[in-house]
Amino acid sequence: MSLWKPICRVDEIPALGARRVSRDHGLEVALFRNDRDEVFALLDRCPHKGGPLSQGIVFGQSVACPLHNWTIALADGQAQAPDVGCTPRFAVKVEDGVVHLDADELQHHATDLQRPVAGPAGRQPLPGGPTP
Repeated sequence: MSLWKPICRVDEIPALGARRVSRDHGLEVALFRNDRDEVFALLDRCPHKGGPLSQGIVFGQSVACPLHNWTIALADGQAQAPDVGCTPRFAVKVEDGVVHLDADELQHHATDLQRPVAGPAGRQPLPGGPTP
């Protein structure tokens, strides 16, 4: 049996937008709300290059990654063809207008994933060459 943690009211998530939920460990979880007031929860990380999905455009039951426009299904985190990949999804429950997430998932699910480091700090030295 799940222990559900209240997060916010549905109307505190922008319509066709997202709200980020911080965790003690791991990347944030993004809560998405579509035009039918359906709420979905995914790790705030695109499976392609780690872009913040919470900054993407929500349409129907999908979100477009703000970095490279990959379309990610909100229901299961799957990238839409021709792209391939998946971002972890989180169980979400709406009760009396309040959005709840599974407390155990918030603590333990996908805590090992990190956002890629961009720019010079993310480069590895070339063998025998100078450090970037």
